[in-house]
Amino acid sequence: MANLDTESLVIAYADGGSRGNPGPSGCGAILEQNGQLLASVSEYIGVATNNIAEYTALIKIMERALAMGVKYIEIRMDSELVVKQMCGQYAVKHLGLQPLFRKADLLSQRFSRFTIAHVRREANKKADELANQAMDKGSPSKLEES
Repeated sequence: MANLDTESLVIAYADGGSRGNPGPSGCGAILEQNGQLLASVSEYIGVATNNIAEYTALIKIMERALAMGVKYIEIRMDSELVVKQMCGQYAVKHLGLQPLFRKADLLSQRFSRFTIAHVRREANKKADELANQAMDKGSPSKLEES
């Protein structure tokens, strides 16, 4: 993993997924700076909805970035819902998402500069792969083998 330049922008790609809605869910994310991988997250989160998995990915990568001392971050996600809620364009009406939104919002305020942008799924492949790897690890057949 590369060394962090705390004065330069860090790009994060985050994705969450669910096999069923709700169903076995996972999140994946990466942090990059100047094309260098700084960190990654791939975590099975149990049975959840897709939107909960998306928010979990966002929260996990922001926590990782803050722990590393990141000051300037741009998050890129293929979840239009999460991005528009974080930007204040959509209200967070679902009760299950409200605490996750509040946590993500509080974390975002700890950065000197925070932006979040919607990207097409094709631009988020690595985070998607990590989310799918996490779901594979936590699938019922995999849990029985452990």
